[in-house]
Amino acid sequence: MTSTHWVLTLVCADRPGIVHAVSGAIVAARGNITESQQFASDDTGRFFMRLQVESDASRERFIAALAPVVERFDMEWHLDVVGRPIRTLILVSTAAHCLADLLFRQRAGQLAIDVPLVLANHEALGDLAAFYGVPFEHLPVTSPESKAALEARVLDAVEEHDIELVVLARYMQILSPGLCERLEGRMINIHHSFLPGFTGANPYRQAHQRGVKLVGATAHFVTRDLDEGPIIEQNVVRVDHADSVAQLTAIGQDEESRTLRQAVKWFSEDRVLLDGRRTIIFK
Repeated sequence: MTSTHWVLTLVCADRPGIVHAVSGAIVAARGNITESQQFASDDTGRFFMRLQVESDASRERFIAALAPVVERFDMEWHLDVVGRPIRTLILVSTAAHCLADLLFRQRAGQLAIDVPLVLANHEALGDLAAFYGVPFEHLPVTSPESKAALEARVLDAVEEHDIELVVLARYMQILSPGLCERLEGRMINIHHSFLPGFTGANPYRQAHQRGVKLVGATAHFVTRDLDEGPIIEQNVVRVDHADSVAQLTAIGQDEESRTLRQAVKWFSEDRVLLDGRRTIIFK
């Protein structure tokens, strides 16, 4: 029989015997563990585990083998196929760097995402989406009513395309608390600094004026607290007084693209688990 490479994530209260029980269930499903990572949080008392398993058992048989363990330890769990592209909706405004990077990596087979739609509040990136063959919709946001219309379209698109992840690829609109709550845990934003940092529309000019020595980026889950959601990835690069505003902008945009790409990659590979206000990342 043809074997399937599964990825399994498990979360439950920490207690003795979990790894032994899970391993036994995988053996019962004729599985061979190819990757295994685990973490017990002293802060929350929760246990996190991610495994990749090769097995010739069907999904139904695999789930049946796991069921007694899941019930015994009252586990939250997720089972998927390794490398399956996750359906991803991307929101953009006018900055092209993050969108270009994500779509290029998807086409190159370096990112396991399937993008059925790019949704924007400006027309500027329509040609870029078209170059990669991705449908593009423009809904201008010029009033509270048009903002509500765009957010309604986001939710419609999530249902229409069975979206698993929403990415704000430098989408420059503050989302409503209602939308943030509806998509909590599956919406990622890229922030133009190593949080906390400079706020406003031109952070790199502020950074230049203040003579910063580090430029960075932070990818995080979106919550109603805006830029205070659980952090997935952060990167910084050293700069100095000789760098112009344009140079700082270019350096910063590179970091934004790299950081967002990494966060999306980890999410698509089921490597990101939530532990309250922070994340557990199984790299």
